Amino acid sequence: VSTQSTGSSGINAEYGGKGTVRRKKKVIHKTAGTDDKKLQTSLKKLQVSNIPGIEEVNIIKEDGNVIHFNNPKVQATVQANTFAISGNAELKPISDLLPGIIHHLVGLSSSLPKPMKNDTIMEEDEDDVPALVEDFDEASRTEGM
Repeated sequence: VSTQSTGSSGINAEYGGKGTVRRKKKVIHKTAGTDDKKLQTSLKKLQVSNIPGIEEVNIIKEDGNVIHFNNPKVQATVQANTFAISGNAELKPISDLLPGIIHHLVGLSSSLPKPMKNDTIMEEDEDDVPALVEDFDEASRTEGM
């Protein structure tokens, strides 16, 4: 048992030996830097290339929220169908971004989340069709005679 006297108070402190708690394994705390390095090496294996000039990226989730990246670093590989987007992400409701991104959503109406789709537009289109007044089958029967 190794004991050490700390100062003039005479308190003994044990470091290891009989009677101390055994540590099962050494705890290694991973830093974000090591995860980032592993990710970058994996992306290099996929032969990704940087895509310059992208100012913002918006990922629309099913619940109507948007993951918004401002000035992200975008990397892509067509062969593996993989895109890597890195940067500061913000979770925003789609209503905050709607005036600015509405022109991007024109061709994406089928992939929009269900709460964002307007079923009222379809109902208005159905109202524009005039009601059927006469029976066309009867008119075709009398025409053939």
